[in-house]
Amino acid sequence: MYEFEINTGKRCELVEVDDLLREALRRSDLQEGVLIAFIPHTTAGILINENADPDVKQDILTSLERVIPLEGGYLHREGNSAAHIKASLVGSSVTIPVTEGRLKLGTWQSVFFAEFDGPRQRRLWITPVHSTAK
Repeated sequence: MYEFEINTGKRCELVEVDDLLREALRRSDLQEGVLIAFIPHTTAGILINENADPDVKQDILTSLERVIPLEGGYLHREGNSAAHIKASLVGSSVTIPVTEGRLKLGTWQSVFFAEFDGPRQRRLWITPVHSTAK
């Protein structure tokens, strides 16, 4: 497993982590299999989506904020219930296929760390899994 640090600068933001995935892939020497990327935080997540148009990232964040506003009469005393709910919807892991030592993402796809309670210092855990298929 490889661990990387991510420093976020805003309360809510999407940070592209493709380079970190490629670094873990390079270090692991994985040729065929999958990479599992996991976020060990309850107020952050990880997702795969378009990276060609930066407006898509903003639309995702704006839509999540519209559906799950910061202030919503939540009971959780720390004041970050919205972040917990957003993280639950987005999810804490993604699995990316690897073929011939390369990430198999779609043409426009990237992997994003999703911060919902920043700014903070966060961690990303990446585990390479070798294929057993013959």
